[in-house]
Amino acid sequence: MSQETVTEKENQTDITEFFFSTFPDLEEGGLLLFILLLFIYGFILTGNLVIFIVIQLDAVLHTPMYFFISVLSFLEIWYTTTTIPKMLTNLISVQKTISIAGCLLQMYFFHSLGISEGCLLTAMAIDRYVAICKPLHYATIVTPRLCAQLTAGSCLCGFLLVLPEIVWISTLPFCGPNQIHQIFCDFTPVLNLACTDTSLIVIVDAIHAAEILASFLVIALSYLRVILVILSIPSVEGRHKAFSTCAAHIAVFLLFFGSVALMYLRFSATYSVFWDTAIAITFVVLAPFLNPIIYSLRNKDMKEAIKKFLCPQK
Repeated sequence: MSQETVTEKENQTDITEFFFSTFPDLEEGGLLLFILLLFIYGFILTGNLVIFIVIQLDAVLHTPMYFFISVLSFLEIWYTTTTIPKMLTNLISVQKTISIAGCLLQMYFFHSLGISEGCLLTAMAIDRYVAICKPLHYATIVTPRLCAQLTAGSCLCGFLLVLPEIVWISTLPFCGPNQIHQIFCDFTPVLNLACTDTSLIVIVDAIHAAEILASFLVIALSYLRVILVILSIPSVEGRHKAFSTCAAHIAVFLLFFGSVALMYLRFSATYSVFWDTAIAITFVVLAPFLNPIIYSLRNKDMKEAIKKFLCPQK
């Protein structure tokens, strides 16, 4: 074995952790960002937890639509927990590092929960489609059993789809450099650090893009049909009532898939580190921050239930 080969193999065992290069130090504004992000994370946890508990406690909200919203809130809690706590640590830490195993786990749970949310949003769109377009058959089609099956299928799909890619990445050698130019572990930034051929990722990215576009089309077509049916309702009050049940879903759908498209449907487009970070913050922080606001402010029943939960009458 040549000296060059020996040296290469030794170098490949050197990298045991990655360094996040995009986080500022404390004296460069890291403390201010830490306080702001801590507040946002606390709001995300509290808002989604309140929505989840209120839906379980209030009998008025025991419907398929609110069941899906409660599951989405539950997933959102864990989805943000995969990234934001580590981001908070990096803002006040000198090290700003993560082990390779920790990085792989973060990628796995982040993408698994994200895909599960995307599948659940598809189920919610189908639910609204049946409710608005086939109201007489709604109770017989969207049963509690179907809701449970759609939820289980969404989670199963999310946690199985990403597993082969994570297993493949875990077999790759990393021999330096070890700087991740992103605020969390993601496929492309990590694969850029592998010291081997990763051209297979192009095929994987194409598969992921097809999955995203398929979910987007199903949801978009469902809501397009719903909007057309709502516009055909003769009374203004009837149109307003029907649209109010879908407005929050459409807003969350646009926010979720809009940020996903910016993050993962770039194809050959490349952005600067600043814009990469800004898009990632929108995807990881801003969208989950707005979801509880959208569902609580745009829904009369939800507002009443939250009011009763937070301010119970004696």
